[in-house]
Amino acid sequence: MDKAAFVIKNYLEDLKHLLNEINSSEVEQLVDSLFNAWLEGKRVLLMGNGGSSSSVSHIVNDLQKNIQLEASRALRTICLSDSTPLLMAWANDTNWDNIFTPQIECWAEPGDVVIGVSGSGNSMNVINGITAANRCGATTFGMAGFAGGKLKSAAQHCIIVSSDNMQRIEDVHMVILHITFTALLEKTKSHTLPANMRDEDRDEWPSAE
Repeated sequence: MDKAAFVIKNYLEDLKHLLNEINSSEVEQLVDSLFNAWLEGKRVLLMGNGGSSSSVSHIVNDLQKNIQLEASRALRTICLSDSTPLLMAWANDTNWDNIFTPQIECWAEPGDVVIGVSGSGNSMNVINGITAANRCGATTFGMAGFAGGKLKSAAQHCIIVSSDNMQRIEDVHMVILHITFTALLEKTKSHTLPANMRDEDRDEWPSAE
């Protein structure tokens, strides 16, 4: 076996092991919190750095668009790392550890769900954002790697991928986010909302040609 084949085989084996270690009850807890937010018209705010930023930005696409398209109302979902000018302004005028906290203070209210993703578990801007969300009365979830870092104790709930390899951690985090979305979509599709709680004109949206 050449070196590339060896790396590929070991990577896939490690990933299978980490996927098998996912605590389904912790993921179900996240699904339930998002479902309650959907029912009550609350917001879901997500944040992360680097690869974690791209993961949470990606899942907003699924959580916001697909649930609105296939269920009877939208899940009000925002990625706090999507506005580069806003991030740079807060980083420049204050400091990088403060890029999410003012956004949380702007948007988060009691009953909202705030999700912070940090591969190391020690990204201070995520931890500070989670701490601010706790003060605002939101339900907070962390997603981390290694042993959870400081995020484990900062968030009310924390899903930990027990690995010291950042790429594998990010892989599993993305799988968890997709599992969460898929389970949530099924719950929302099977739940009938009163007419006054549904999005207007949903059946009149044009289809793609």
